[in-house]
Amino acid sequence: MASGDIQNKYQRLAQEYAKMKSQHSVLKKAVIDEQSKVAELTEATKLKDLSIRKFEQEIDSLTFRNQQLAKRVTVLQDELDSASVKKKNKFFAPLRSTTDWSMKGPVEPAPVVADPSVFGEDLQKKIQENERLHMQYRFAAGGNDDQGHLHSSNFPCPPPFQVHQETEEHRQVVASLQVRLEQLEKEAGQHQSVLDSIHQNHKALVDKLQQEKAMLEVKLQKQETDVRDSKRIADHCQQQLKRVHADLSYRLDDSTKVIQEKVIFNDTKYQELNVLNVPTHDRKHQVKAKELIGQALGYIADLVSGMSNYLTYAEQRSQIFPMDSTTGEPLSPINRRLCQYLHENAAHLRPIEQSFRSFHEGLKEDALTTLETATGIQDFSEKFHSYVAYMEKLLPYQLRSLEEECAVSTCSATLEARNMELHASLPKLTATLSKLDNYLSLIAAASKSSREHPRTNQAAFFTQMAGGLNQLHEVLKEISKHYNTKVSLEHQLPTATQKLKTTDECVVSSLVALVSCTGKFAPFFSSNLEFFVSRAGYRTRGVSLCRDTEGPVSSPVVTDLRDRATSYISRLKRPCPESVPYKTAVLNRRTLLSSTESREGLAQQLTTAQEKIRGLEQEKEHWMLEAQLLQVRLEKETKRVSQLEVDLRQLQAGQVLTPAPPVEVTLTAAPGDRKSVGSEVETSMLGKLESSVADELVFLCQSSESETREQLIKAHFTGRVTELTSQLQLADSKAVNFNSECRALQQRLGLAEKAKEKFQEELQTAQQKIAQLQDELTTTTSNYESQLSMMSEHLCSMNDKLTQQRDEIDALKLSNKVEARKGKEDEKEKLQEVVDSKQLINDGKMYPPLD
Repeated sequence: MASGDIQNKYQRLAQEYAKMKSQHSVLKKAVIDEQSKVAELTEATKLKDLSIRKFEQEIDSLTFRNQQLAKRVTVLQDELDSASVKKKNKFFAPLRSTTDWSMKGPVEPAPVVADPSVFGEDLQKKIQENERLHMQYRFAAGGNDDQGHLHSSNFPCPPPFQVHQETEEHRQVVASLQVRLEQLEKEAGQHQSVLDSIHQNHKALVDKLQQEKAMLEVKLQKQETDVRDSKRIADHCQQQLKRVHADLSYRLDDSTKVIQEKVIFNDTKYQELNVLNVPTHDRKHQVKAKELIGQALGYIADLVSGMSNYLTYAEQRSQIFPMDSTTGEPLSPINRRLCQYLHENAAHLRPIEQSFRSFHEGLKEDALTTLETATGIQDFSEKFHSYVAYMEKLLPYQLRSLEEECAVSTCSATLEARNMELHASLPKLTATLSKLDNYLSLIAAASKSSREHPRTNQAAFFTQMAGGLNQLHEVLKEISKHYNTKVSLEHQLPTATQKLKTTDECVVSSLVALVSCTGKFAPFFSSNLEFFVSRAGYRTRGVSLCRDTEGPVSSPVVTDLRDRATSYISRLKRPCPESVPYKTAVLNRRTLLSSTESREGLAQQLTTAQEKIRGLEQEKEHWMLEAQLLQVRLEKETKRVSQLEVDLRQLQAGQVLTPAPPVEVTLTAAPGDRKSVGSEVETSMLGKLESSVADELVFLCQSSESETREQLIKAHFTGRVTELTSQLQLADSKAVNFNSECRALQQRLGLAEKAKEKFQEELQTAQQKIAQLQDELTTTTSNYESQLSMMSEHLCSMNDKLTQQRDEIDALKLSNKVEARKGKEDEKEKLQEVVDSKQLINDGKMYPPLD
C-alpha cells in the first residue's frame, strides 16, 4: 500500500510539474507585459504626484508671500500715519516758537533738527534766553524808576548801544526765521505730495496683491479640481487595467490551450530559433557582394605591398643616414631599435592580406553573406588591429630619428623645417589608421552576439570608414609631398651618397604607389557605399511574428548548418539496404499480437513455474537433511563396527572389557555442501538453528529405534523450510519492487535536476540579455552624444569657415571698390589735365609740340 501511494503521489507530482512547465513561459510573458504596464502607470502616477506637490508648494509660497505683503502694508500704513503726525507737529511748532520769539525779543536762529527731543531742548533754551532779553529791554526802557527794582532783582542794566545792537540782531533773526519758515512750508508741501504719491502707490500695490491673491485662489481651486479629476481618471484607469488584465488572462489561457493542443513545435515563434533558419535571399546581391569583396582584396593587397615596400626602404635608409653602418660607423640606439622594428613589418602586414583572402575564399554564391554572418571580418579586424599597434609602437622612434637628423651639423634651416613638416605629418598617419581600426572593429562586431551597438549605426560606421580612407589618402599625399621636398634638399648636400639617393628614390616611389593605391581604394569604397549600407534583400521565416524592430536577423552558423543539412540530404539519397520481406513482417506481427493476447496465459505459467520452483526447493532441502541423517548414521555404524572389532580383539586376547566412552555425535557436511551441523547448524536460505535443536537432533539420532522421533524431526524441518522459502520469495518480490521504485525515483530526480539546471540557464540567459540591453542602451546613448558633439563641432567649424569666407569676400569687395574709386579718380585727373592743356592751347599760352 505504501509503495502504491508513493507511486500515485509521484505521478500526481509529475503531472503538476508538466502542467506548471507548460504554463511557465506563457505566464512569464504575461507577467512581463503586466509589469511593463504597471511600471508605466506607476510612472504616470508619480508624475501626477510631482505636479500636485509642485502646485501645493506654489500655493504655500504664494500664501506666505501674501502674509508678508500684508504685514508690509500694515507696517507701511503705520509709518505713514506716524509720518503724517510728525509732519503736523513739525508744521505747528515753528509757528509757536516764532510767535514767542517776536513777543519776547531777538534770539539766535535755531538749527532745524530732525530729532524731536533735541529740537525741544533747543526750543526751551531759546525761550529762556528770549525771556531774559525781554526783561532787560523793559528795564532799559523804564528809566531810573526801575533801576532799584533791577538792582533788587539782580538783573544787570545793559548800556543803550548794546540794547540797540541786540534789537537789530533780533530783527535779523526774525527775518531769517521768516525765510526759514517759508522754506520749511515749501518742503512740507513737497513731503506731503511725496507722501500722497507713496500712499497712492501702496494702495495700488495692495489692490494689485489682492487681485493676484484672488487669481491665485481661482488657480488653486482649478488645480484642486484638476487633482480630483486626475484621481478619478486614475481610478478609472485602474479599473480598466483590471478588466484588461482579466481579458488578457482569459485570452492567454485560450491561446495557451490552442498552442498546446495544435502546435507541436514552432521554431519561428522565438527569435533565437528563427535566426537559425536558412533565409531566402537575392543571388544577384550575393554575386555583387562577392565581386566587390574581390576588388577590395586587390586594393588591400596593393596597399599591403606598398606599405611593406615603404617600411623596408625606410629601414635601409635608417641604416645609411645620418650614420652609414656599412662603413663601420655605429648607429644610434634610436636608429638601431627603429631598424629592428622596421624589419618586423612583414610579420604584421602579411596576415592582413591572408585573413582577407581567406574571408573572400569562404564566400559562396548560393549562401547569404551579411555583416551578421561574415565571421571572417573578425579575423581581418584582429590582424589590422595588430598592425595599427605596431605602427603606434613605431611612431616615437620615427619621430626621434627625424629629430636626430635635424641635430646633424650638415642639416640646414630649410631642411630642418622640411623635417619638422614630415615630423608633424607622421602622427596623422597613425591617427588615421587608428580611426580606421576603430570603425573596422565596430563593423566586425556585428557578427558577434555580444555586440554593443544597434544595427542602425552600421550605416554611420561605413560612412566614417569611407571618410577615414579619404583622410588616409590625403595624409599619405601630404607625407609624400613633404618627403619629396626633404629628399630634394638632402641630395643637394655634399655628404649625400649615391646609395642614399637610390634609397630615397625607392622610398619616394613606394609613397607614390601608396598614394595611387589609396586614391583608387577611397573612391571605390565611396562609390559603393550605398551598396554596403543597404540591407540585403532577404527575409526569415515567420517574419510576421518577428518582434525585432531592426528587421530580420541571420545567425553566423546558418551557413555551416546549411552545409551539414545538404550533406545529410545527399547521404539520404543512397540506396536503402535490404529489409525484412513483407510476408515475414506480417507473420512477426501476428506472432507479436498473439503473444500479447496470451499475456494472461504466460502469467499463469509464471505462477505455476514459481510453485514448481518452490516445491523443488523444499525437496532439495528435504533430501539434503536426509543426506545429513544418513551421514550421521554412517558415522555411528562405523564407530560401532570399530568398537566391536576392538571388543573382539580383547576377547580373543582374554582381556576384561572396558566400558565404551560416550559417543559424541556431530553432524558434518560434505565438502561441497553449504551446511555444517555443530554447536550451530547454518543452512542456506533457512537461517540458523540454535544449539538446542542441534543437541536434540543428536540425541534423537543416537537412538536407532526411535523412528517416530525421526518422523517428527522430518516434519518439523519440512514446515520450517516451507515457511522460510515463502518468506524468502516475499522478500525477493519486495526487494524487486523497491528496486524498481528507487530506479524510477532516481530517474525522476535526474529529470528534475536537469529541468532545474535548464531553468537556471534560462534565468542566467535572461539576466545576461538584460545586462546586454542595458550595455547597448548606454553605448547607444554615448555614441549618440559623441555624434552630436562631433556634429556640433563640425557645425561650429563650418560656421567659422563661413564667417572667414564672408570676411574675405567683404574685404575683397571693399578693395575692389577702393581700386575702382582710385581708377575713376585717376581717369578724372587725366581728363582734367587734357582739358587744361586744350584750354591753354586755345588761349595761346601753350603751343603743341612740333612734329
